[in-house]
Amino acid sequence: MNSIGNPLLWGSFTVIVVIMLLIDLLGQGKKQGGAMSFRQAAVWSIVWVSLSLLFNFGLWWYLKGTAGQQVADTQALAFLTGYLIEKALAVDNVFVWLMLFSYFAVPVALQRRVLVYGVLGAIVLRAIMIFGGSWLITEFEWLLYVFGAFLLFTGIKMAFANDDDGDIGEKPLIKWIRGHIRMTDRIDGERFFVRQNGLLYATPLFLVLILVEISDVIFAVDSIPAIFAVTTDPFIVLTSNLFAILGLRAMYFLLVNVAERFSMLKYGLAVILVFIGIKMLIVDFYHIPVAYSLGTVGSILAITLGINVWVNRQADKKTGKL
Repeated sequence: MNSIGNPLLWGSFTVIVVIMLLIDLLGQGKKQGGAMSFRQAAVWSIVWVSLSLLFNFGLWWYLKGTAGQQVADTQALAFLTGYLIEKALAVDNVFVWLMLFSYFAVPVALQRRVLVYGVLGAIVLRAIMIFGGSWLITEFEWLLYVFGAFLLFTGIKMAFANDDDGDIGEKPLIKWIRGHIRMTDRIDGERFFVRQNGLLYATPLFLVLILVEISDVIFAVDSIPAIFAVTTDPFIVLTSNLFAILGLRAMYFLLVNVAERFSMLKYGLAVILVFIGIKMLIVDFYHIPVAYSLGTVGSILAITLGINVWVNRQADKKTGKL
């Protein structure tokens, strides 16, 4: 598979990821019982976005000197577009985490461990999926059309999906897990497993972790093909994807108290997926430049947020908050 990635670029990226993981996942939040304040979450979110943009600038600067201006511009735009797409779709993932923690009544102080393992698991799973997807596309180019049709279908389905998911505990998957794993009825601190009468039991916190990982796989099935519509270079796909999800823990605590204020987001994401699906399906007839894709995705998100602000203002007027 063709890629701009070389030992220097892969090594630099790996070092950055390891250092930031150690700081973000192992250092932050311990003194506050695992939780971040809104201010801390906002600061860390800015740090993560700034670091991602700085990495992209460094990549552009390196490619400009080694491969030329055109290659540098194209790859930098591809990274930024992929990052923006993944970051937007990750917000929906965070909302699912909020729903799971709320349903299983996981205290804020105990959410940190699930988020740490959740992010680490997401990194491993997405790396496997991205390299596997890159190989498949290299061997079977027609899979791009399958991805395009899937994204088109997913976007339409998302736009008309019912937000009411009913009782989570009655979902077939959860019933199956509970039927095949010995599990206690209540959370026992941060422990995923406990011993009772000489037998090992999983706690509900372990079930939450499983569901967090499964939810990330489900969202990755949408987001990774979407980035392949921008570029098939595994280095750009992986770096833009991982930089977007590395700040998920900060994003979670940033949105934890305002999730209900983003009611229109799913429609914007649906339009983005439909656009990307169409882009992949018509690639043999018309190639949409990366810069246009970036502009379209950015415009859709900006319009969605603008509509969301207007909807929230109207709702606040009705409830007397304004």
